[in-house]
Amino acid sequence: MATLATFLVALVAIEHALFLVIEMFFWRKPFGMKTFGTTPDFAEASAALAANQGLYNGFLAAGLAWSLLPGPHSFALRVFFLSCVIVAGLFGAATVKPRIALVQALPAALALAAVLVAG
Repeated sequence: MATLATFLVALVAIEHALFLVIEMFFWRKPFGMKTFGTTPDFAEASAALAANQGLYNGFLAAGLAWSLLPGPHSFALRVFFLSCVIVAGLFGAATVKPRIALVQALPAALALAAVLVAG
C-alpha cells in the first residue's frame, strides 16, 4: 500500500506541475484555451490571474514532491498538501466548474486515502 500511496502522491504532484505549465505559459495558446475551454478574449483578459493560479499550483506540486522525500515529516506533509489540493478542487468545483472535482479533488482524495491506509 505504501508504494501505491507514493505513486498516487507523485501523480497528483505531476498533475499540478502540468497545471502550472499550462496556466503560466500556455494560457493564451490554443492548447491552453482548449484545455480550459476559454476564448481568446477571455484568455487575454485573465492571463495574469491564470499565471497567479498556476504559481499556486506549482507550490502544491512542490509541497507534494517535498513530501515524497524520506524524513520524519513526510506523512504530515503528504496529508497537509493533499488536503490543500482537495479543498482547492472542491472550491473550484463549487465556484467554477463541477468537473474540477473529478480532475483535481478526486485524485488527491484517492491519494490521501492510500496515504492514510499505508500509515
